[in-house]
Amino acid sequence: MEESPFAAPFIYAAGGDIEVRIEDHPDPTRIDHVWISIDTEEFGRIRIAVNTDSRNSFMAGFDRRIRVGTLRGTWTELPPRIVQAHRGFDYASIPDIESIAFEPMPRVQVESLLSRACYRASLLEVWGTPYERPRIGIHQIHSRRASRAVPVDLRGRDGALQFYFRDDYTTLLVLFKFDGQP
Repeated sequence: MEESPFAAPFIYAAGGDIEVRIEDHPDPTRIDHVWISIDTEEFGRIRIAVNTDSRNSFMAGFDRRIRVGTLRGTWTELPPRIVQAHRGFDYASIPDIESIAFEPMPRVQVESLLSRACYRASLLEVWGTPYERPRIGIHQIHSRRASRAVPVDLRGRDGALQFYFRDDYTTLLVLFKFDGQP
């Protein structure tokens, strides 16, 4: 029997039938996620947890806003709807990484960007760390390099989202960094 990719330290997934939900909490300062659900072939519906704000940075006295970078591209064929263990992903490996401006965005702006992309996209690719609580999903959808608030420096474990738009055959790669990440 083949081991589940959710047992791996890092995974890649692609799926469609995209739904997005913004976290809700009575205390707005505690809202810091958008949850995206996609359908995959073998594992069905999985959840992707994307940080939209950094409480760790805020608690340490740093800028809580997420820095978002985007890169547009085109496609001719959609990837299959799969979930698989992946060797890793590193922002430094992106050919045009130097040209990407990472803009600090307030939480509501990140929520809006992701919501608009989810509503328009036919398929979503995601790179990140798997979890199985309470349902299977992927989190750590951001750079894993050391930040001002979290000194742990992980290379090759960066998370990202890539949206595929059928109306004009374009893609949107969305990258996330916290305050102080290179």
